[in-house]
Amino acid sequence: MEEYLKASEVIDWQHPTIVELAKKIALRYETLEAIAKACFEWVRDEIYHSYDYQMNPLTCRASDVLKYKTGYCFAKSHLLAALLRANNIPAGFCYQRLSINDNGEPYSLHGFNAVYLPEIAWYRVDARGNRNNVDAQFVPPKEQLAYKIQFPQEADFENIFSEPLSLVVEALQAYSQWNDILLNLPDVSLELLEKYNLVLRTDVN
Repeated sequence: MEEYLKASEVIDWQHPTIVELAKKIALRYETLEAIAKACFEWVRDEIYHSYDYQMNPLTCRASDVLKYKTGYCFAKSHLLAALLRANNIPAGFCYQRLSINDNGEPYSLHGFNAVYLPEIAWYRVDARGNRNNVDAQFVPPKEQLAYKIQFPQEADFENIFSEPLSLVVEALQAYSQWNDILLNLPDVSLELLEKYNLVLRTDVN
């Protein structure tokens, strides 16, 4: 589990503002599961999704997501992982491939988290932010993510990475405005899964 507790350039959980918030959240709860849920709900509800709210700047590093209170799904997952790790709760990164416009091409990766809960092992949660037709919740052992797979070229991946995918980080760092990345959202076609060590889940709805 050590890999899922580390600090890094992007998951900079030792940053003072992240440590402070992580402690503040944890003070109100006694169990790791309750702390994890509170961290999830804080990021889901208090950090504004860049596209939904058309907010700048485009963020990537966890401390920047907290500073500017905005981020795409990937960035929000970076902050949630940082808050969890700051509370000594293992956290990783998960991905789906989804239709951007909900009608086939084009496609993009979608990023969210897995948190390790002693009672049930890895549990996947999606803090991208709820809106119409999106209702992600923390209700273990039931998984309630933001999106379900609908099209043949969409995919849900088994992997729980200890660090975000490099192509995701590179895409977020290449632009500064929320709309600049829209035509260049990170994607991995189903033909290139092996290159990125992505493994398809076979039990998706």
